[in-house]
Amino acid sequence: MKKITIIGLAMLLLVAILIPTSCIPVGDKIAVISLSGSITSEGGSLLFGPAITPGLVKEQLGKAERDIAVKALVLRIESPGGVVAPCQEILKEIEQVKESKPIVVSMGNMAASGGYYISAEADKIVALPGTLTGSIGVISQIPNVKGLYEKLGIKMQTFKGGKYKDMYAGLRELTPEEKEIMQQLVDDYYEQFVAVVAEGRGLSKDEVRSLATGQLYTGVEAKELGLVDELGGLDTAIDLAAELAGITTPKIEYYEPPSKSLLESLLGINLDGLIYAIQMRLLGLSGQDIVLLQTLSRIYPEPQYLYQS
Repeated sequence: MKKITIIGLAMLLLVAILIPTSCIPVGDKIAVISLSGSITSEGGSLLFGPAITPGLVKEQLGKAERDIAVKALVLRIESPGGVVAPCQEILKEIEQVKESKPIVVSMGNMAASGGYYISAEADKIVALPGTLTGSIGVISQIPNVKGLYEKLGIKMQTFKGGKYKDMYAGLRELTPEEKEIMQQLVDDYYEQFVAVVAEGRGLSKDEVRSLATGQLYTGVEAKELGLVDELGGLDTAIDLAAELAGITTPKIEYYEPPSKSLLESLLGINLDGLIYAIQMRLLGLSGQDIVLLQTLSRIYPEPQYLYQS
């Protein structure tokens, strides 16, 4: 009997080791995932704060998808949008998880442009009356830094293979033909945005185009226009998620963002950005120079789903 008991305990221990705790039912749960910051392929910076990346979203959604106790998800989105490709990657991740578990978006102070793009395919969207959302559109900027380089005494020699290879360098004015190329690129991304909103919100493309002027809408306006479903805060979104999942008294699990280093937590800054700033200072650049470099690095020739104030 003692031998049988020991074998039984060993089997239970083996099962506990092999089976993740997330796979053991602990009652119905709703996972709340916070997504805050601009949408990029990489992390945040010292000057521009936190970021929403495809890797972060995939990790958080994957955790919820693997947990059989999680019956629905609430995405708390606070974002002005960002780069097109990461927005599209994130949307694909959301669509995949949505096939097995309902997803409700809860908009914070702002969920605009790309922030709205990644929300559009959710089962339901909840916004506060004062939420700023919409800004459905595309922007692309190519800074012309030729004058700045001249003031700094920098002369650039360009060697290219391909007629338009240097059109994105920002060292000269674009030709009329190049401006047309850029506009066609922007128009293509614009139509992709329109198609996503039309499908997600059950609107015609013409209806979406009439709303996709790049302007911001309050939560109240967005509900009237069919861009969101309900007005309310996070609690409203959680209740709606429970209703979609068919559960009555769920446990709410708030997913924590990836852990920061002690220094980042104490100072409230991005460590990589701080290291970058220190390196620039060691090179003799002033604080103003660093701000200028960071600002220029945020102006991409590629179109973006980004609200810009």
